[in-house]
Amino acid sequence: MALCRRLARLAAHLQDPRKVAAFQRLCGVEGPSGWADAEQRAGGRGAVVNGAPPGAEQAGGQRHPAGNGTVPGGAGSPQRWRRRPRRNSLTEEDGSQEFTTRSRFLYYLFSLGTELGNELFYILFFPFCIWNLDAWLGRRLIIIWVWVMYVGQCTKDVIRWPRPASPPVVKLEVFYNSEYSMPSTHAMSGTAIPLALLLLSYGRWQYPLMFGLILAFCWCSLVCCSRIYMGMHSILDVIAGFLYAILILVVFHPVVDQIDNFNLTYKYAPLIIISLHLALGIFSFTLDTWSTSRGDTAQILGCGAGVACGSHVNYMMGLQLDSPPETLPLSLSSLTVTVFGKAILRLLIGVIVLLLTKVAMKKATIPLACKIFRIPHADVRKARQRMEVELPYRYITYGMVGFSLMFIVPCLFHFIGLS
Repeated sequence: MALCRRLARLAAHLQDPRKVAAFQRLCGVEGPSGWADAEQRAGGRGAVVNGAPPGAEQAGGQRHPAGNGTVPGGAGSPQRWRRRPRRNSLTEEDGSQEFTTRSRFLYYLFSLGTELGNELFYILFFPFCIWNLDAWLGRRLIIIWVWVMYVGQCTKDVIRWPRPASPPVVKLEVFYNSEYSMPSTHAMSGTAIPLALLLLSYGRWQYPLMFGLILAFCWCSLVCCSRIYMGMHSILDVIAGFLYAILILVVFHPVVDQIDNFNLTYKYAPLIIISLHLALGIFSFTLDTWSTSRGDTAQILGCGAGVACGSHVNYMMGLQLDSPPETLPLSLSSLTVTVFGKAILRLLIGVIVLLLTKVAMKKATIPLACKIFRIPHADVRKARQRMEVELPYRYITYGMVGFSLMFIVPCLFHFIGLS
């Protein structure tokens, strides 16, 4: 019992939003004028309900329209440098806060770290890996990424811990502010991808082990620290995400070859893949009321299903993207200007195709789902908060993006001579 109490105290200590605020101040981030007074007023408040404003009122009887983890107070005059965080189109909250920073370098560095867990990075990294480096490696990375993110998102909706209270924390990002906090899926992704990249590529590619270890350490550290710097996670959230990702890697890494082989060779693999991923998506939508994490979960599952189905079609049609066994181990020593130019051209053309696919499918699936389930679609934001719309839209759209990534775009490259 004594050990349990010590662990509970340690967890409470690591979850304290004042530790997040202290890290932000260490990195040169400060809130607007009056932030210190607001922090004192917020010091005795309990946890804020996810996605809802706290019950306290400001002077004058007006409620503060706050987001997840936001405590009223802290309004003040503009400081030297104002940034307006990227908003999520599905949420009405603004949540942008004026702040000052003594180091723009750290701001941009940690913004980069945060982007390593966002859609922009995924839509560049995975295609580049599959089209230009090693499709064998890319498929396995996506399998691990899908399961890590799915388990992490579902765990958030089960635990339901709020974001760090603001104040004392300065929210430098609000895009995922309506989601729960524990564990940090950015930390999970930022841990799982570089470690899986190291485990899967070492021995298949020729490079010093120390280089891989340093890359994985820097990648993981940058992403994890960025979530604290941005004010989106407590230290405990990040540590839990890091350890959770390692646990999932321990489970899935030994069987990732069997999963990929099943996706490629089993006759009824597409039917099982689509049904399983769809069932997992429906299950995730039942865990909690609406939040942006539900759509993200369906998006991840759709992408994973599309990539697996595209890989199966490639295998059945004899379109092999994997390097022949006699060329192993692979090396970057043969990199030339011509090879680099073709790689950039493939990435540019391929990503344009993926984005066009995404836009076209979005235009088609949302009105179709609204029509089928008789949901008014004059307000698309409200319509997408319904499972009947958001799940098929995300699942089908990103399923087609994943299918295009693995099959349609490589066929296009073969047709125009870029393969």
